[in-house]
Amino acid sequence: MNIFRLIGDLSHLLAIFILLAKMWKTRSCAGISGKSQLLFALVFCTRYLDLVTSFISIYNTSMKIIYISATVFTLFLIFRKFKATYDSNHDTFRIEFLVVPCLVLALVANHEFSTMEILWTFSIYMESVAILPQLFMISKTGEAETITSHYLFALGAYRALYLINWIYRYYTIGFFDVIAIVAGCVQTALYCDFFYLYITKVLKGASIKLPA
Repeated sequence: MNIFRLIGDLSHLLAIFILLAKMWKTRSCAGISGKSQLLFALVFCTRYLDLVTSFISIYNTSMKIIYISATVFTLFLIFRKFKATYDSNHDTFRIEFLVVPCLVLALVANHEFSTMEILWTFSIYMESVAILPQLFMISKTGEAETITSHYLFALGAYRALYLINWIYRYYTIGFFDVIAIVAGCVQTALYCDFFYLYITKVLKGASIKLPA
């Protein structure tokens, strides 16, 4: 493992912690897209099915368990414990328009036509667009809370760091996964406008406002 992947993983964990802490402290899930979290749960559950079939390292296994458990707990908070505060009126993105194309693409463009490989490929494609319902929700409400902005920035930073990780691995060991890299570029691109607003607004004490 290289430093870029490690920092990327830590940034991902930070994003999850920020989100859970925000909901637990405020006893509310206002401003959080349950649909994005549902897609992330789908990503982790389809990607880490090998949790029960293979072992790479304690670190690897631990991270897989944390990602799945934290996302499932997030869904519990949104749809059960703090359901009364969930803003379903603004969380209206049609996620089937993301899930179906990603599934079809995984069936067509993959490294190997096997169940585990197709599910892994699907999770890569799915993760690249899973944040869209959250961004769509922010665009509908017109504004994002500062703590939600921190969550999104940490999540975007995780993916950007993984891009650097892939470049580093290519130049050091010659490893190159075109599916992961292309999907990662798409995902990072979705955050670019948000990164600009975060740096120019949130870090100066202002809230982020997106055009409807």
